[in-house]
Parts: sequence; C-alpha cells; structure tokens
Amino acid sequence: MNNEDLLGRSRAAVWHPCTQMKSLETMPLVPIAHAEGVWLHDFDGNRYLDAVSSWWVNLFGHGNPRINAALRDQLEKLEHVMLAGFTHEPVVELSEKLSQLTGLGHAFYGSDGASATEIALKMSFHYWRNTGKPQKSCFVSLDNSYHGETVGALSVTDVALFKDTYAPLLRQSVQMPSPDWRLAEDGESAEDYALRCAEALDYYLAGHHAEIAAVILEPLVQGAAGMAMYHPAYLKQAREICDRYEVHLIADEIAVGFGRTGTMFACEQAGITPDFICLSKGITGGYLPLSAVLTTDEVYAAFYDDAVTRGFLHSHSYTGNALACSAALATLRIFEEDDVLKANRARQERMNRVLQPLGELPIRHLRNTGMIWAFDVETDAPDFARRFYRQGLAQGLLLRPIGNTVYFMPPYVIADDEIDWLARQTLAVLHEVLKPAS
Repeated sequence: MNNEDLLGRSRAAVWHPCTQMKSLETMPLVPIAHAEGVWLHDFDGNRYLDAVSSWWVNLFGHGNPRINAALRDQLEKLEHVMLAGFTHEPVVELSEKLSQLTGLGHAFYGSDGASATEIALKMSFHYWRNTGKPQKSCFVSLDNSYHGETVGALSVTDVALFKDTYAPLLRQSVQMPSPDWRLAEDGESAEDYALRCAEALDYYLAGHHAEIAAVILEPLVQGAAGMAMYHPAYLKQAREICDRYEVHLIADEIAVGFGRTGTMFACEQAGITPDFICLSKGITGGYLPLSAVLTTDEVYAAFYDDAVTRGFLHSHSYTGNALACSAALATLRIFEEDDVLKANRARQERMNRVLQPLGELPIRHLRNTGMIWAFDVETDAPDFARRFYRQGLAQGLLLRPIGNTVYFMPPYVIADDEIDWLARQTLAVLHEVLKPAS
C-alpha cells in the first residue's frame, strides 16, 4: 500500500465530510498509515503533528497504551448489547462517574455530538409538554453558534455555510448576541461586554419566556465561530436569567469538556450547573464514537410514569456501547492518575510563552483558554485557510484554520520540545503564506 493507491481508492469510494469533493483534484487527501502520540504518519515516511486533535477528539495521543489495554480487556468480555431491556458494567460505571463529575444524573447515550444536541433539545421540549406547558417549544442560541448538523442541531446553529442550504427543513430559533470578547467596544472589558450581552438575553426572555423551552450555548469557547472566547460572567448570568424565567439551560460541552478550557468542564469556571450537559468528542479519548446527555433529577422525574408516551422514547442502535464506554472509563482514569489538569497548566504556560513571536506578524487577538489557542490573521486573501493548511502539511503540521482564524487544540500528551516545534513551524508557515506574491 502507498499514498497514491489509497488516495485514488478513497476518492472513488468515500464521500468525505465537510468537503467539496471536486476540490480533491487540486488539494489531495493525506492517507495515514499509522499514528502514535501527537504524530500521524503517512505511507511515504512523512509525519504530521496533530495540532487539532483530529477534530478536537484526541486527548491522550494516538495509540495510547492504557486505552488500548482497556479495549482489549473489554473485547474478551462484551463488545455490545442493546441497552433497551439490558445493561452492562461499563455503561453503569461510566454513568456514575459522569454524574459525580457534572452534578447531574441519568446519562442518556448517543453516538456523536449532534446526537447529544438532538437528545437535549427533545428532552427539554418533552419535559415542558409533560409538565403541562406544551407552548414552551422554542429555543434560543448565540450568534455564530455551532451545535451540529443534524436537522434539530442545525436549527440552533448559526453558521451560514452549514445552515443556509437546509433552511427550509429547519425549525426557526432565535439568536442572542455572542459574548465573544473580540466584539467588545474599545475600552470595554471582556467581562463588561459579557454582562452587556447577558442583558440582551434577559430582555428577550422577559418578553418571550412563555414560549421558550431552553437556551443552548457553548460555554466559554464557541468553536466554529473561530474559537470565540468569552468571560465566565456570561454563564453565571445566563444561569440566573434562565432560573428567573423558567427556561432550561443546555450546556453544549461537546468540544470544550474534558479539560479543554482548563477545568474538567467549562461551566465550572462560572460556578454553575446547567439543566442539561452535552458531552462527546474527547469522552473516549478520540477512540470511538460516543456521546452523553446528563440532566437534573427534576427533568428525569417528569418522564417517570406508567404512561409509555410520557417516557423518552429516543434510541440509537449503539447506545451505551460497551467498548466505547470502556474507552471513556480508561480516559477518565488517566485524568485521575496523572493529574492531567495540573500538568496541562504547565503546557499552557509554555505554549503561551513560545507563541509570543507571533505578535510580530500581522495578526490580531492572540488568545488562550485552557488547552485552546487561537489568533486571527489580517489578510484579505479568500484562499488563506486552504493555503495555510497546505503549507502546514508541507511543514509537518495538521492545522485547519477556520476562515482567517488559526487555532491549536493539541492532545494533552504534547511534550515541551513538540510545543516548541509547533510554534516554530507555525511561524514558518505564516511567513510563507503571507509572503507577497512575486
């Protein structure tokens, strides 16, 4: 097997995600033969530092020995059994641990982040129906929000590239101003701007709470908005506002959970507990598809009844898959045994230090929250993201800009010398991409 052979076969047989397939004529796929730690290796001996954790899922490196061992052990016991009418040890233990970590209970499982969003939206809507308020059926999200691309999740997403084509299929939702601190006025602090945005949410819910089931938001960092970061004061105010008007608060921690923002979950930095928390991506350390939604005992109790129709009759064939749950349990054990959050603070400090030379280039808003970094490149080139991505590969980096925003979200096992190398190579890529045309 070689790169060219696999590339051709893939183009002929696979419809790749988030891809205009015709673009592969000029921007070829990168066939990967194997991976270890933060590195992806192709068939020709080239390697690429996975600086985006393979779409934000990989926490502890490719081929992690402890997660591998957990999966091998589980394979000898049970690979999967339907969770309707049956249960098994990994799903029970994982549910207990997630409850301890989030302060919520009764985990409901899906297969991916969009599934988790769908579950939370349906649960919230159904809760109000079961409690005699069926008119509460609408949802509020933030400007530039992203919650997935299935029909329900896309309805509360606000990214035109994904949403506009499918608009006739979608329920209408309402978007509130994003607390993204890049949007603050001159002289206005991130906290003051967050509080001003919270006032807009308060004003809207004051007049429309009778029809609103829930507010859904990405805590602290809006990923697809270009790693838009905001002050935790917004979360604190959103929690108080939702309580005041009897509206659910759904925390979409799919991308930011499991240590990405510096705490296990982003909501912890505001000292709040949402009514629903959506988890996925890093939950299995990047190994297997799994998502979970946890909610309050009050919500759970509204479905607990003799009438079947009052139950939550949502299902996925692979709900609570035993292998995926085992990978998730191994991932959580690594957090416990290695004091990962503390170790990440040292990585965060080093990365912030070595990225300082970027300030000499035409960039804005160099920013950091936990293990997420981003900056916006000042360029009018419409093909900047594509050119940066290709030049990054040439320099041994997997980086996928969002528009003009370059971001880093590396696995937590990245070593000091790899952090230094990542910064140097990024500088080299920027110098090359921003070089005036001859």
